[in-house]
Parts: sequence; C-alpha cells; structure tokens
Amino acid sequence: MVILLVSRTVSRRDLLCDTAIQILAVNGGRGLTHRAIDREAGVPLGTTKNYFPTREAILTATAARMTALHRAAVDRLRETTPAGISATDVAELYPALLRRAVADDPTQMLAMVELYLEAVRRPGVREALSGMVLANAEAAATLQQAAGLPSTVRDTGLLDAYFLGVAISLLALPQETLRTVGLDDPYALGIGVFSATVPGAGPPPRDSSAGSG
Repeated sequence: MVILLVSRTVSRRDLLCDTAIQILAVNGGRGLTHRAIDREAGVPLGTTKNYFPTREAILTATAARMTALHRAAVDRLRETTPAGISATDVAELYPALLRRAVADDPTQMLAMVELYLEAVRRPGVREALSGMVLANAEAAATLQQAAGLPSTVRDTGLLDAYFLGVAISLLALPQETLRTVGLDDPYALGIGVFSATVPGAGPPPRDSSAGSG
C-alpha cells in the first residue's frame, strides 16, 4: 500500500529527498540530477552534491526517505486502528488506497516505479526498498490478524505486489484498454486484490458499482 505522509518541518537532507521524489514522479529517472534538485528545492547550486556526491547516493537516499515515510504512515495506521475492526473494514481500505495512489496524488507511486527500475541495477536502492516492502507486509498482516483473518506476511506481501501491479496499469494504460481487459473499476480492483490474496476473505462482491468512482 502507498501512503504519503508529509511533515511540516523537515531537515535539509529530507527536503532534498522529497524534492527528488517529486522530480522522479514528473520527469522520471533521467530528470533526476543534482542541479534539478537544487533548482526545484530552491537551494543554492551545489547543495545537493554536498549531501549526495553521486547520483547513486541520491537514489539510495531517496529510496530510504520513501521507506521512512511509509514506516511513519504504517505506525500511524497501527496507532489509529479501532479495536473492533472487521475484515470488511480492512477490505474497504484497499479501494481507498488505490484511489489515493492513482487518482488523488500519484506522486509516490510514480516515483516508486522509477526506484524499482533503479533497484534492478543498484544494490543500495534495492536494500532501501526491501525495508519498505517488509514494513508494509508486516503491518498489513498485523492489521488483518486484528480483524480475525489468518493472514501471514507472505499473504500480505503478495497483496502489495498485486496492488502495485494494478496501480501501475491504471496509471500507464489508456482508458479504452483498461475497459477491454477489465481494469476500469478501481473499487472492484481494490476489493479483488484483497480477496485474491487474503485467506478467508471470501470472493469479491458481484456488483461493486455502488462503491466505484
């Protein structure tokens, strides 16, 4: 799951990483340079290079920053989860998360796609993303277990992988193609990935039109 948590006060280092996330989302990996970060962050030229001497250092720090944001969001979700949460309540989170990640603010999702591609070739980025995936899976398993579901980290890890793939398809493909292949109902997709991976969740609802949009 992808949740953006923005702090009102950040360090200079975090500011540069947050700016890098925005640049990755808008311009992709090729647009991520020291000068671009300096310019967009509104800091003197050379600032980013002082903190992160190489492009690999920028990417690794950005992946670590995204992981930290996710961990903070996961902790907040855990702290605010009501004691009597049900399996249905948990299932309904996923359409909402999908809508937020794709329609409301796709910044982190787009940046994450770029970082996943970089992780194929850069061990530092891979290690940072690994921490985020594990944190998400462990938190989701805890949440689902609190709702009475027998979910394991393997189940929730698969759910996150499905979620990521669906989100990328919704961001990348034209609407006509999404309709043709049955990916045009974000609500049904959110419920569907949950039902497909969570033991005991049951089949997805036959008619999800009431919750779509």
